[in-house]
Amino acid sequence: MAGAGGDKPFAKASPSPLSRVLRISQLDAFELDGALEQLVWSQFTQCFQHFKPGLLTPVEPELKALLQLLLWRFTVYSNSATVGQSLLNIRYKNALIPGHKYLPMSRPQKFWFALLTVGEKWLRERSHSLFLNHPVESNARKARKILRILTALTKVASLVNFLLFLQRGTYPTITERLLGVQPVFRGPQGPRDINFQFLNRELLWHGFAEFLIFLMPLINMWKLKASVTALFSPLKDLRGTEGSDETHLTECAICEEWPTMPHSAGCKHVFCYYCLKSHMIADICFTCPKCGIQTGMIEPVRLHVGTELHQS
Repeated sequence: MAGAGGDKPFAKASPSPLSRVLRISQLDAFELDGALEQLVWSQFTQCFQHFKPGLLTPVEPELKALLQLLLWRFTVYSNSATVGQSLLNIRYKNALIPGHKYLPMSRPQKFWFALLTVGEKWLRERSHSLFLNHPVESNARKARKILRILTALTKVASLVNFLLFLQRGTYPTITERLLGVQPVFRGPQGPRDINFQFLNRELLWHGFAEFLIFLMPLINMWKLKASVTALFSPLKDLRGTEGSDETHLTECAICEEWPTMPHSAGCKHVFCYYCLKSHMIADICFTCPKCGIQTGMIEPVRLHVGTELHQS
């Protein structure tokens, strides 16, 4: 349907592939990249979990840099996009050459990207131990001072660059600004339809979660668990798993361990003093989790099963 003067208002419904990427999408890509690096590193360290502890500590920065270079080889070098950008349908373009046609990153830009990202992370992690062998020499002190000044200047520049990014929406990092690379969409982005069924489902689960968060502190879960346990305890007695006096006297009815400072509270079961006292303080109507009997006066007991256990 044509508008006034023969114009077609729907001719540009889809933005071009070189349309500007949202700020939140660019930041999400960095978060995804960081999560991937942590996942790769955790999987790599699990391969050495049965070796001597601290085996990888002396060369940990170098190993992380090597894994990051491996990721760079199959992401930025091959596709001009990081893993996070690929998941969000984004890739880098060469913004040094103006024009509407997409131009991928040049080879020098890719190598400098690896140097400024992987090399910067390696230097930041390794700088703490670079000068440990010569802590007293003047050259080492000067180098450490220069490194601190450069680190401070880099942080200030990063802050200024991020403020410019929030204002203009381009170049979230100094590396991208220095190299002249800018993220763009891989293909045309169509209109985003709102799925009201999805929104209703999310609102329903969100309200249900808030209801549970409000309700759970009001429910005495320990008493509910004790009631269920007492309900099925006769079945255990029939199988002979709970009927022996030895089990009653050598196992705390709460923590199911050897009772420490054994005490009783009106039934045949024995409790650790701290287990029983803490639960009675938390619940005035505390019942035995094994038999469901209302607890009464706390009394110390002596155990005579094989060896005699005296109260400390």
